[in-house]
Amino acid sequence: MLSIIAIVIACFFAMNIGASGTAAAMGPAYGSGALPRKRVAMLLVGVFAFCGALAGGEVVRTIGSGIISTEIVDVELVVIILAAACLSLFIANLIGIPLSTSEVVVGAIVGAGIAYQSLYFETLLVIVMFWVIVPVVAFTLSLAVGTLIRSGERKYTFLKGKGKWRKPLVILLIISGCMEAFAAGMNNVANAIGPLVGAGVIGIQEGILLGGAFVALGAFVLGGKVLETNGKRITSLSLLQGSAVSGIGGTLVIIASIFGLPVPLTQVTTSAIIGMGTVERGFRLWQKNILKQIIKVWVVSPVFSLVLSYLLVLLFRKSDYYSLFMLLSVFIATVGTYSLYKSVQQDRRTTYDDGAGI
Repeated sequence: MLSIIAIVIACFFAMNIGASGTAAAMGPAYGSGALPRKRVAMLLVGVFAFCGALAGGEVVRTIGSGIISTEIVDVELVVIILAAACLSLFIANLIGIPLSTSEVVVGAIVGAGIAYQSLYFETLLVIVMFWVIVPVVAFTLSLAVGTLIRSGERKYTFLKGKGKWRKPLVILLIISGCMEAFAAGMNNVANAIGPLVGAGVIGIQEGILLGGAFVALGAFVLGGKVLETNGKRITSLSLLQGSAVSGIGGTLVIIASIFGLPVPLTQVTTSAIIGMGTVERGFRLWQKNILKQIIKVWVVSPVFSLVLSYLLVLLFRKSDYYSLFMLLSVFIATVGTYSLYKSVQQDRRTTYDDGAGI
């Protein structure tokens, strides 16, 4: 029964991965108008994400056995890890924020590892380093390439996709988006089925097929809101700019997947979009509320899933109610203090605005 529950949670998690991670791959194509129909964009994402999942075995091995010892991993712990990760991701999908599934699931695994004091710190350090390095590289490359594209579009107007040149540029952008969706499936399907493989609930090949199918389903059924966020609410892109964003993101994620590194696809894609938008609009783009909201979720998501996983282990596996009570008290106190701080800041702004009005 626990095995069935674990598989059901993993499938639900895979659907949310499809919505949050892989749907963002077609953001540039949708935002630039190359694929004006949202359903078509989401269908393409689903097909190529499934194909990419078939090549994602190395990342599955890392998630399944590279972060914590397989000796402590059983079906019950897998249920706890997937439940903590799935809840974090589901909340983010409800509010339409592109959340890194890699950060969420690794955070949940680390929470369980801390509870059992069984954690491979060297592997974790490498993973976290690449969480920082890859988005920075994506932003830097996008900034450089975006500068060249802007110069080229000013000098050669046909690069803007006008007239007979529009169709080739549209095809290039769609191909780039499909490549990024392939990279998404290659890297992200492991986040759902990796823990199952680590516990021996399912084999790697069976897990890849199952996870890939539900990632594709999630991209098609649930990915519309995140597609809207990445495609239009951050910045608008030309056809050539969108191709560059998807090409940069897809290439970096595929390289990481070959080495078995789970990297934050949506951070890579969004960082590339921000880099391209910075070329066009300068750092005024960074003032947009949607960017601030995304960054907050990026920071909070692994910590939230880590703490949630740790608490669930204390509650259901160790029956350590004293530690659980202490951690909940600290959490409630922290949330209360933050809420009070925000209230004070809001009162100060209201007072200032009233004074300015007078």
